[in-house]
Amino acid sequence: MSQSSYGQMWHAAQGALDNLLEDEYPTMQLHPQKDRLQVFQTLATFYLRYLKIFRALEEVYDQLVHPQKRLVVHQVLEGVMGRLVELKNEMVELEYSEFHYFDDILQDFKMTPEDLEVPIPRYFVREKMRALKEREKMLAHILAKGGCQEDKTVLVQSMSIERAVWLLQVSERARQGRLRAHFMRTIRQEEQRRLQGSSSSILNPDGAATCIQKVWRGYRDRRRVKKECLEEMIFLGMIPAQQPTPSPAQLQAQQVQSRRHGVQEEHEAEYQRALLNIKESVKSVDGPDIKESLQEQIRQWFIECRDATGKFPDFPSPEDGGSASIFAQKTPEQVAAEFAANEEVRQKRKKSKEDKDKKGNDRKEKKKAKKGKMKGQKGKGDTEEEEKGWKMTPSNFLPTVVEGAKLYKEVWHNRDEKQNFLQSFDAQLVREEKRLEVEEELRVQVDELMRQELKNLKLVVDRDKGKKKKKVKKSSKKKKKKGRKTGKKKKKEKDLTADRTIESLYEELVLEGFIIRPMNVKLSDYIGEYSYLGTTLRQADIEPMPSLSDVRQLIALYGILPLGSQCVHERGPLIRALLLTGPAGVGKKMLVHALCNETGANLFDLSPATLAGKYPGKSGLQFLLHMVFKVARQLQPSVIWIGDAEKTFYKKVPKLEKEMEPKRLKKNLPKVLKSIKPEDRVLVVGTTHRPFDADIKPFCKVFKKIILIPRPDYASRFTLWKELLQAGGAQLGPKLDLSSLAKVTDGYTQGHILQAVQTVLNSHRLNQQTKRPLTAVEFIPPLARQDPVYKEEEEAFKVWYSRTPLGKKRAREARASEEADLKKGKTKGGKLQKKGKEGKNKKRKKKK
Repeated sequence: MSQSSYGQMWHAAQGALDNLLEDEYPTMQLHPQKDRLQVFQTLATFYLRYLKIFRALEEVYDQLVHPQKRLVVHQVLEGVMGRLVELKNEMVELEYSEFHYFDDILQDFKMTPEDLEVPIPRYFVREKMRALKEREKMLAHILAKGGCQEDKTVLVQSMSIERAVWLLQVSERARQGRLRAHFMRTIRQEEQRRLQGSSSSILNPDGAATCIQKVWRGYRDRRRVKKECLEEMIFLGMIPAQQPTPSPAQLQAQQVQSRRHGVQEEHEAEYQRALLNIKESVKSVDGPDIKESLQEQIRQWFIECRDATGKFPDFPSPEDGGSASIFAQKTPEQVAAEFAANEEVRQKRKKSKEDKDKKGNDRKEKKKAKKGKMKGQKGKGDTEEEEKGWKMTPSNFLPTVVEGAKLYKEVWHNRDEKQNFLQSFDAQLVREEKRLEVEEELRVQVDELMRQELKNLKLVVDRDKGKKKKKVKKSSKKKKKKGRKTGKKKKKEKDLTADRTIESLYEELVLEGFIIRPMNVKLSDYIGEYSYLGTTLRQADIEPMPSLSDVRQLIALYGILPLGSQCVHERGPLIRALLLTGPAGVGKKMLVHALCNETGANLFDLSPATLAGKYPGKSGLQFLLHMVFKVARQLQPSVIWIGDAEKTFYKKVPKLEKEMEPKRLKKNLPKVLKSIKPEDRVLVVGTTHRPFDADIKPFCKVFKKIILIPRPDYASRFTLWKELLQAGGAQLGPKLDLSSLAKVTDGYTQGHILQAVQTVLNSHRLNQQTKRPLTAVEFIPPLARQDPVYKEEEEAFKVWYSRTPLGKKRAREARASEEADLKKGKTKGGKLQKKGKEGKNKKRKKKK
């Protein structure tokens, strides 16, 4: 696609965004709504429309070359990302569930389940690729220096001499048998050739021709039938379609896309150089004229105010905006009136403070009692209003989206870009921006000069006003002193490593094993299908198990987008800790590593196993946590992983694990989590396969966001078998029944299936595929050696999740809805009974 095509895509996305903003702004001002289903429908439609716009804008930002256009797209893109996270949070608070189903809305928008996948912006990693490569080199250097390189250990089994002799004899006899068979085969082939040669002299030309035709036609028909059977099997979905090799046009398009990233860097560097050069030229050429015009305007304002009010005005302070606040489209009389009003307000405040000091303590107590009563009444009213219905919370991202859309309309919507074929920066726009910056900088200098000039004028003409000014200064000093007193009360955290550099702390954490290298895994590698029965089951009042596609979406919304974007993390809902729970083998650890790879985050390991025997005592643990969180903040984004998180919150520590002290972090972890601020892109991620062993109250206080990962369903298992077998080098033929494998492996997790594939697909078996194709029966023995996830374990997870705060809220809501339905049923039943009795009485009267 060309740059003009991406421009058209940007135009279409901005048009869709304008329509969405027109639809969304009225909902912010509506009265509280009672119908929860209607509210969810509106939220879900907004969510899906924002998701569609987000996908288009991400594609545009990845391929646009113009540096100034990319700035506008980036602003809107971050606003849309933040709004997506906000809408997801609204849906969670409305339905009291982390998982939502949009089957009916997808049909209305003509979207597929694949369109629900949250796209991960590619610029998260690409724009800091150099820093990531340097960090990888530094990590490898530290590991090599400390001798902690990860060596692949090869397991060697011991063998007796008798066993070794027996294996040698078997292999030697097999070799001799193969040689003998090859020798006999060659003798047989020679005899066949000799017989054919003797019989060929008897055949006439017509017989030879019919023989050749018979052989050729048989071969041709067999090939045609085999091709038709293969096409039919592919059409029915029994065999996956063969992946076609990319055409030359596709390869060229991929090369052009990768080349554009280099052009983006070049144009960005040119744009940054131009910002400095154009600013200097504006300063040198237009700076003196701007300075003179500002001085003339301010002097004219002095004279006009003197003529209108009979005295010189007070010059605005830098906090009030300086001279910029004077010329905000106001006349001198209006400006003087504003200053007079401000002085009156200040005097009234002083008088009110003096009156308050003179009043007694009794009146203060009465006022406090009255205020308390008023607050109680207000609180009751607020709760009543909240109980009446739901109302959209104000958004922190809509203003940035609106601002970006406005900037697009004013600057880029109708701009002629035909001459700018290379899509380099626009010098005229840069000059306009830099002129405003230079004017603001010069205004500060001019304000200082004009303040002094006004002071001199007042000393000459109005000497009495100089004393009043001194009094104002004294009062300002007193205010400053009061501010200092309040500042002393706040306690500052002690820096336990003030004398050390970040590099030394990083090296120590790497050598101790608290910073690890994440595996090269992406979120798209976490294979799983969409659940098509979610809406149907919820309508039947059955809570469905979430699908693996839903888990991917939550990881992207709660982890990847906030960690990748500073704007989303600062303004969006703050998520400090996230818990991934589910049976063993469902991919919790893989999701943690994918989270780090998609955002370029550092991975810290604070699992009980790594903590065992390191930094003993309370002081040692405090020093370690201080070190970890200091490095995590400095090198953000960072992910702090706590594996086997239930051990940190054990109800009762097992005897075998008492020496490890798994509960060391229990007291300090909540305190450290509170220190994570919105500007710190740090996320604590816990993983556990036995959450029911932990004390649920402190566990849920730390991990307020909990994602329950289920075992894969049939659709996920089918795609998992297909992808893993293709990745292992297997040839998927008609004899390998993937549907049966997916059906048989109900209850097995992704880890079980991967282990079975790895055991079967060794190098020897892969070489035999042409002679002996793979069958589904070969995978049964390695699966039979593993324990699946039984229904009892799955029910235990469901029961535990229902005891979490979000699960309790959902249970309460379900009870309330059932009670409401029962009341409606009773009222309807009562009315029907009354009608029946009245009908019977009328019939009796008629008979009489």
